[in-house]
Amino acid sequence: MSAMDPAPATPSVLFSCVHNSGRSVAAAALLRHHAGDRVDVRSAGSEPGPAVNPVVARVLAERGLPVTDHTPTRLERGLVEAADVVVTLGCGEACPYVPGTRYEDWEVTDPKGQDLATVRRIVDDLDARVRRLLAELVP
Repeated sequence: MSAMDPAPATPSVLFSCVHNSGRSVAAAALLRHHAGDRVDVRSAGSEPGPAVNPVVARVLAERGLPVTDHTPTRLERGLVEAADVVVTLGCGEACPYVPGTRYEDWEVTDPKGQDLATVRRIVDDLDARVRRLLAELVP
């Protein structure tokens, strides 16, 4: 790359689930952890809940990924327009359609009401999916 070539664009990923308190929060925290500054990561929900699911927060904290500063965010068209990849998380999420945006739907169990062992398995599943996505986005 010469000094005149533009720097490669940083890919942007938006994770979305209904309440933005479980799956999307975990996926975003995991991708931020694995990608560092190589990927712009956001999460949102169509009906944001009041707070992060406490069991999800506990499992992420066990992995050194605290999400105590996360506030569930409403899914807005601008967030979708800014994303290169939109990942919905098995909840029939109705995202605005933006031509040229890559969409994926990951069928992931909802952690709401689940015990600690089940939530750990859900986060393990998300971790494997996030690692595969990262390998595609930033080879």
